[in-house]
Amino acid sequence: MTPEQMADGQESAVPPRPDGSVPLPPPRPLDTIDQDILQMLQADGRASVRSVAERVHVSRANAYARINRLVEDGVIRGFGARVDHERAGHGTSAYITLKIVQNSWRTVREQLRQLPGASHIALVGGDFDVLLLVHTPDNRALREVVLTRLQAIPEVLSTRTLLVFEEEDLEPQTRPAPGGQGTPRQDA
Repeated sequence: MTPEQMADGQESAVPPRPDGSVPLPPPRPLDTIDQDILQMLQADGRASVRSVAERVHVSRANAYARINRLVEDGVIRGFGARVDHERAGHGTSAYITLKIVQNSWRTVREQLRQLPGASHIALVGGDFDVLLLVHTPDNRALREVVLTRLQAIPEVLSTRTLLVFEEEDLEPQTRPAPGGQGTPRQDA
């Protein structure tokens, strides 16, 4: 912000990112009530505002405002269902590591988002550059993803496939309230 804008009390407009999205504001600190709300919504994304308010000992208006702030700040990215991939017809899962051409992350990421069954993409440091989790109906479909789709991306230098034999999503753990096991919080 320029000194003139500061003197006039004007905010500088935040330019959009190259992909057209508007950057999120800097994160605000989360207090224990915010943390409790996050934990509740991770365990049950369908929890009503009323039940959230009751469990964290605040008014419904306060709970509603806090949830909206967490969404607006990008802390909560969305609400969804936890899926059993095997029961949903995608019984073969694999982590695939990729080595990619230097400075090609954004291009590769956009292509990986289009892969059928891709559920997690991460740029990492170490012996490889990208870690990709895919869920496919069977080994034949996994083979198609790895040998046809991934190898066709020019920026992908090499891949390594790690077949998942068994997996488990970790459920959020419930924290005891301050003051003891299951004791309602008195500080709100």
